[in-house]
Amino acid sequence: MKAVVYNKSARPDRLVYCEVEKPAPKDEEVLVRIHAVSVNAADYRSMKMGMIPDRKIFGADIAGVVESAGKNVTLFRPGDEVAGELSACGFGGFADFALATEKTLVPKPAGLSFEEVAAIPMASMTALQALRNKGNIREGQEVLILGSSGGVGTMAIQLAKHFGAVVTAVCSTRNVEQTRSLGADRVIDYTKEDFTTGNRKYDLIVAVNGNYSLLKCRRALKPDGRYVMVGGALTQIFKAIVLGKPLSLGNRKMIFLAAKMDTEMLKYLMKLASDGIIRPIIEKYYAPEATAEAMRYASGGHARGKVVIRWSTTG
Repeated sequence: MKAVVYNKSARPDRLVYCEVEKPAPKDEEVLVRIHAVSVNAADYRSMKMGMIPDRKIFGADIAGVVESAGKNVTLFRPGDEVAGELSACGFGGFADFALATEKTLVPKPAGLSFEEVAAIPMASMTALQALRNKGNIREGQEVLILGSSGGVGTMAIQLAKHFGAVVTAVCSTRNVEQTRSLGADRVIDYTKEDFTTGNRKYDLIVAVNGNYSLLKCRRALKPDGRYVMVGGALTQIFKAIVLGKPLSLGNRKMIFLAAKMDTEMLKYLMKLASDGIIRPIIEKYYAPEATAEAMRYASGGHARGKVVIRWSTTG
């Protein structure tokens, strides 16, 4: 089968599209024929930090069809259309076939394309866990989304509106109209306005991009407000982890979220997408042999929504 494999010696991207051995599922595993896979920060950040999967194949968010299943698998069988998030079981999505466990897969909604489904898992679960699990979002609250134009940000806007929040979104000039179209009540163009200098205070700030100082963001919170960081440069994430606890003294809370796969949550999000309540935004599509280019573009931090690889299996 074909796969995009990490090779430390390959320049400039260290990713090579090549022939590899097709995996065989163990008793508890499912083999999925990949139809589409999206790029996530978890892919390029793991590679940058030297956290390489055992099979040296990245790719977490997948959509495809079950090819075969181990003897102990009860929830899926060959021919089932599925979606999944594979970071907890070793990645592997940038390939014709990928191994998964039952806990990392959910049924694919019939009304959505493989590309749409592949763009949902990690971004939407991160957004939901930030808003609901860590942010305790409530109807009528003032919610600010920092970095609202990427995969997580576009999902966060839609989910926050679904929960009845008043949403302010921060983005660049070129993304203002897209952000409005997703339902944001107020859009701040960060090239023209700094939200931290205004008088408006927020119940919840979700920072997908951590370019603003933690102290300034803390001052923008209401007395019992919450700040949840889910993304940004590695140095910004490190600061949030180290400084979050001391800055959380009192009622304002500064939290860093490391999102995790949750099967029931992903089923819920797929239902929202199937019902048209949320929709994945996909800016670019790539062929498998251009996966290195897709990773390079996504890691630049300016993608509008998601980047998806349309995978053509070769057997």
